[in-house]
Amino acid sequence: MVVVTRRHNGEGSIYPNRNGFAAYAWITTLAGRRQRKYVYGKTREVVHTRWVQLTREAARGPVVTKVPTVGQFLQRWLDETVAPNLAPLTHATYESHVRHYIEPALGGVRLDRLRVSDVQSWLNRLPTICQCCAQGKDARRADGKARCCAAGKCCHSNPSPRTVKDVRAVLRSALSAAMRDELVERNVAELVTTPKQRKRKVVPWTSEEARRFLESARSDADGLYAAYVLVLVLGMRKGEVLGLRWGAVDFDHRELIVDHQLQRVRRQLLYRETKTEASDDSLPLPDIACTALRLRISQQESARERAREAWRVFEDPQGEPVDLVFTGRYGTPIDPRTFNRAFTARCDLAEVRHLTVHDARRTCATLLVDLDVHPRVIMRILRHADQGVTMKIYAKASSDKTREALRRLGDSLD
Repeated sequence: MVVVTRRHNGEGSIYPNRNGFAAYAWITTLAGRRQRKYVYGKTREVVHTRWVQLTREAARGPVVTKVPTVGQFLQRWLDETVAPNLAPLTHATYESHVRHYIEPALGGVRLDRLRVSDVQSWLNRLPTICQCCAQGKDARRADGKARCCAAGKCCHSNPSPRTVKDVRAVLRSALSAAMRDELVERNVAELVTTPKQRKRKVVPWTSEEARRFLESARSDADGLYAAYVLVLVLGMRKGEVLGLRWGAVDFDHRELIVDHQLQRVRRQLLYRETKTEASDDSLPLPDIACTALRLRISQQESARERAREAWRVFEDPQGEPVDLVFTGRYGTPIDPRTFNRAFTARCDLAEVRHLTVHDARRTCATLLVDLDVHPRVIMRILRHADQGVTMKIYAKASSDKTREALRRLGDSLD
């Protein structure tokens, strides 16, 4: 037992206990109650340092009496910070990263005891962990249908470098919120080292490839032909195309208003505002776009006549009917994943290189660059919030086709 005859000056309520020393200070909790909070240590000097720190915290304002674990804080952060303030798709993505990657590895660690080495070791291991095995994806298949991990044949579905980067970004954002709440003194996720990610270089379509793609869709009377035109000629995003209303199309003034999008979030289609304020804008309708949209009117009317009583009108979250431009055979919205599959199938039919819908949007930017359109004008058409994004595209202008051929692009496609 440690015996102490007298306290040092300024030590206050430091006293010996069976494990060394202890001290307490009066604090105000987050609930507004006055109570004691204790600190412990092996030596008097350690306890004195912790007691001084606690006293300073108590002087600044309310003090947290119980530090949560990483998992407990992340759940509160998702519910109280992310869900009310960010887009539903962003919340769903963050929640998925927390549930699948962060919580299993770091969830049980007390938040203020999370170290840089803990995060570094976890990020180093993450690319080597098969997520089919870790999440039991194959084990959840119907009886007798297991074909990889559950059957002892690992499929090596390891996280990509992009996924690792995104998961770390989620943890870093959460720890920044913990610093604002004064639960931690530093953001350990900012101090780790991660491999430099090499971005995939995408070569946009040439004007000839774009022409073949659209001509294939038009000749086959594809119901999504007009959607493809809006992506390639106006550079609209997939969600913006699928969320386009007839009320936003003005044939008289030959312009189109972009103000809503359709997203798939947790097996549900959401009709909501566009990505950013810069995304909302009115775009001029060239001849090919007007022709394609008028063709879409006749296609939709034919589908409505065939469906008859089975036709359904889509409603927004407030219950108001929305006259979508692109609908299925019974008037229902087109799922973004269905649009992706249709776009890939059309690439095969047109015998052009496979591009994603987002990469096809870059084709529009490159064609505008080759037509000597000013970067500020391209920025407005593509509705980028940062001109730096536009300038990266501007620097990658294609040089295979002549400018004169590109100027005839609209006529050849119409």
